[in-house]
Amino acid sequence: MSKTETIENYLETIYMIKLKKGSVRSIDISVEMGYSKPTISVTVKRYREEGYITIDNDGYISLTEKGLEIAESTYERHNVIANILMALGVDEETAFNDSCKIEHCISEKSFQAMKAHFNQMKKK
Repeated sequence: MSKTETIENYLETIYMIKLKKGSVRSIDISVEMGYSKPTISVTVKRYREEGYITIDNDGYISLTEKGLEIAESTYERHNVIANILMALGVDEETAFNDSCKIEHCISEKSFQAMKAHFNQMKKK
């Protein structure tokens, strides 16, 4: 997994937990991603130092503007690609698993073209 893919996965996970629960702590990320608490702690510290997240005195994690931009973009890609795959007849579980892989390597130009085409198809 590339560094960019790893960052995108963590930030998207934080974003999704925040949407579901309203707040995020390291243990939530650990449970969601299936990584050990020490692994999450090291990564969270690094992402805080790199300006992707902040951590308050109670241990709650928030995305910075920089982190939120990446998380929202990754989340959008994930959902749009999964919906396109499901529209093509792929079952939901496979579609979301595959979209998680595709979202990291597709160019912005190709993604925007797919999204525009899919949106046009939905209007018909």
